[in-house]
Amino acid sequence: MAFWQNPNWFDDKKRKEQLDDHIRATGKARFGIREFDEEKKADAVRVHFDRVAPKYDFMNSLLSFGIQHAWKRSAVRMLGVKKGDRVLDVCGGTGDLAMLAARRTGSVGQVTIYDINYAMIAAGRHKIDPRPAYRHIGYVQGDAERIAFPDNSFDCAMVGFGIRNLTHLKQGFSEMVRVLKPGGRFLCLEFSRPTNPLFRGLYDFYSFNIMPALGQLLVGSAESYACLPETIRMFPLPDELADMLTGLGLRDVRWKSMTNGISVAHVGVK
Repeated sequence: MAFWQNPNWFDDKKRKEQLDDHIRATGKARFGIREFDEEKKADAVRVHFDRVAPKYDFMNSLLSFGIQHAWKRSAVRMLGVKKGDRVLDVCGGTGDLAMLAARRTGSVGQVTIYDINYAMIAAGRHKIDPRPAYRHIGYVQGDAERIAFPDNSFDCAMVGFGIRNLTHLKQGFSEMVRVLKPGGRFLCLEFSRPTNPLFRGLYDFYSFNIMPALGQLLVGSAESYACLPETIRMFPLPDELADMLTGLGLRDVRWKSMTNGISVAHVGVK
């Protein structure tokens, strides 16, 4: 995709069209620039992550110049995981956030990686299973829009760089709040719009030219790595997301922008 064809950042109206009410009213949902019937988006997301899973960690580190690890460490510190906590890592994929949380819970705690995509879970297990320090990390394959745990089950619920791929965003967040205990702590780490216009232009060029080229070269799919930045343009901005989370039952919602707003961590308390 040439830089002059880059999708624009969505305005307020277009961002709202990506939310649950509009999707249910129209029966249509987008994944990147492609539009699907509402019930077919999940299959498109699954195919995408099946394709990228084997090199997911490597590509994330390469494309972010390694800074994604600093974002994740900062976000988990904000969450305030304590020794003995039960932690749910929604859309947990290859387990980076889960491992950070597991170091804080200690073996007396429990961390559960919860992801609908088996290939993503499998791609991360080589980092976790051989290490005794992570024996209290478990795996559940399941749908983040219908989390398979009872109400009030976890001390912490977190999601990193995955929630924006759900068909029904608010439903996914509502499920995370549901399974939190009263007083439980919530974290969402996601990409967002860079705050500086000049930096944003450079970021857009990189996202829609360099990233797809590397995706084609190293994974064999330019489209997969053009799709990811497209989904970012649809996601609520930090203040919008804070309002949404407050409306879903969280209090003391605050956020931290990192690297000129490329990444934003929201935390709150049930």
